[in-house]
Amino acid sequence: MTYERKRAWLEIAIVLALSLGASAVYSIVALLRRLAATEALNAQTATLNAPLATEPIFDLIYQLLGIFFGLVPVVLVLFLLTKPGTNAFTALGFTLTQPWRDIGRGFSLAALIGIPGLGLYLVGNAIGITVTIVPTALDTYWWTLPILVLSALRAALVEEVIVVGYLFTRLRELGWRTWQIIGVSALLRGSYHLYQGFGPFIGNVVMGVVFGMAYQRWGRTMPLVIAHWILDIVSFTGYGLVKAFVPGFLPGT
Repeated sequence: MTYERKRAWLEIAIVLALSLGASAVYSIVALLRRLAATEALNAQTATLNAPLATEPIFDLIYQLLGIFFGLVPVVLVLFLLTKPGTNAFTALGFTLTQPWRDIGRGFSLAALIGIPGLGLYLVGNAIGITVTIVPTALDTYWWTLPILVLSALRAALVEEVIVVGYLFTRLRELGWRTWQIIGVSALLRGSYHLYQGFGPFIGNVVMGVVFGMAYQRWGRTMPLVIAHWILDIVSFTGYGLVKAFVPGFLPGT
């Protein structure tokens, strides 16, 4: 193995260890812990947006800090992909050059993934392979909605820029075939959702395949970010509305 290939693999390992690779390891451990518990998976809960302090102002500060520092790995990969004469934003298709096309594609992907995904969650929870997911447990303050929107944006940027844009770029440079890259990217996406159970793992692997194929076809991460952002905004903000107006429709409401 040449020095350049060793360096590339080391870079990938460092990036993933600082971001979603670490999340995958913690997620696997969390699933093992859940399986070892006496309660069934669907009797356990996973809270996605939890309070970080009892005082509202410090909760807000901690939430903002978490979002800010959570985006550092995105900045890192954009820095690593920037070379003389090469703009990482352009290379990943993370630009505003095709706004309406990207928005249309983003909404289409969100609809394609979101509706079946909700069904898979409900079925998985009903048969006991998926935990009860609580998208938000934040109290209602003036800043709650903006924080949920920003939290959704952070997740969309981290996952799509790193798991798709960055990983596809580096693995292509290492000579991997497209189907291999899509498979590894999809499995990684599923693995860091394992703390939610087997249903979300399957659903996110499918999402990873669809997003990978879309990126291969369009060469742009922007529609993927938009789609992911829409999905998480609906999940995070819609949960409270469903809980208030349609109690019992979703597990935990």
